[in-house]
Amino acid sequence: MSEKTDVLVIGGGVVGVCAAYYLAGRGCRVTLIEQGEIASGCSYANAGLIVPSHATPLPQPGALASGLKWLLDPKSPFYIKPRLDFDLLRWLITFAAHCTERHVRYALPVLRDLGLASAALYDELAALFDFGYTHHGLILAYKTKAALGHGLAEAELLNANGLSAVPLSPAEAHETEPTLRSDLAGGIFYKADSHLNPAMFVTGLAKCLQGKGRVAIQRNTKVKGLVKSGRRIECVETTAGDFRPAEVVVAAGAWSPALTRSLDLNVPIQAAKGYSVTVKRPLIYPRHGLLLGESRVAVTPMLSPEGDILRFAGTLELTGLDLSINQRRAEAVRRAPKDYMIGLEGALLETMEVWSGLRPCTPDGLPIIGRPASLDNLTLAAGHAMVGMSLGPITGKLVAQIVCGEKTDVDVRPLRAERF
Repeated sequence: MSEKTDVLVIGGGVVGVCAAYYLAGRGCRVTLIEQGEIASGCSYANAGLIVPSHATPLPQPGALASGLKWLLDPKSPFYIKPRLDFDLLRWLITFAAHCTERHVRYALPVLRDLGLASAALYDELAALFDFGYTHHGLILAYKTKAALGHGLAEAELLNANGLSAVPLSPAEAHETEPTLRSDLAGGIFYKADSHLNPAMFVTGLAKCLQGKGRVAIQRNTKVKGLVKSGRRIECVETTAGDFRPAEVVVAAGAWSPALTRSLDLNVPIQAAKGYSVTVKRPLIYPRHGLLLGESRVAVTPMLSPEGDILRFAGTLELTGLDLSINQRRAEAVRRAPKDYMIGLEGALLETMEVWSGLRPCTPDGLPIIGRPASLDNLTLAAGHAMVGMSLGPITGKLVAQIVCGEKTDVDVRPLRAERF
């Protein structure tokens, strides 16, 4: 059987579902295919932070030195699994080349514009259905003056680029968020940031799509191959049959390079594994989303259908397409908040879930969004690293605008795949 559709979207995470939503809003008939369940990948149990403040790219001065230091610590926020992998080696070399102040100055306005545009779209989507959207801002908390100094330097750069970052003294940090310890070195408040329940958002938007009648969702459907003829993809072979779409969107996160390899495209994305530990609401429960500076752990209070929860999320492991959980590193994520928050030192936290997900990282810290020059009916939307949840709506809207031949809300030229 060969099925026809206007647009075939590959990937049922936040980017794929948002792309289907904005395409359907333009009258396109869309088929969305996902190899598992909707939101079963990286969009399921991430930190749920919507952070325009995260406009500094992953590669930056000092990133390599910090990474090498962390490699010696089994509980550190960063780890690379030693292996003979030439794609990883090329990725690391390209990453190192982008660890410059010049690249930060280039990439920051791009990520800023994407983040602010996406936050505005979340405000619109929050009127459609409930996904635990909470707009209280984010506090970046530090234990040491040295780390706070680095944070304040970044905050100054963000302020210079139109993003509000307010320094907080130890007393101000504790007054703003009483669950923070009063003996911290200080913090930074990002008022424009917010948080949500990521699984509620992605699955809720998918339900809205099915109600529109123009979107078919194929779960548990794997892509077996993309068949190219000249400058077009003529057929997408899947375990549910063949599709002959007019347009194809690849929004498959860390699996995007494998899907596009047969098309002779360079999609330099490495899977960066992250962990989260979700616990039932404890007595000590923050109002704001928190980022713990030295440990690189996020703390997010979340609404859920089962009741309020608290999620700790962190680490970045370059281990390939490996979803196994290193319990030692997961436990380090779980324990990190007690050094920053009161009342958790000996608290009995009732764990609901320990989870891992693969975040798709490009070596320059910018996502890949756009049409590759060699194909007329393919749009790529992947490589969002740790801000996929933040940038999901704007990426979906940009994809719809590209597919429909419209002028994009944000300049996508810096995001083209050919930059590598």
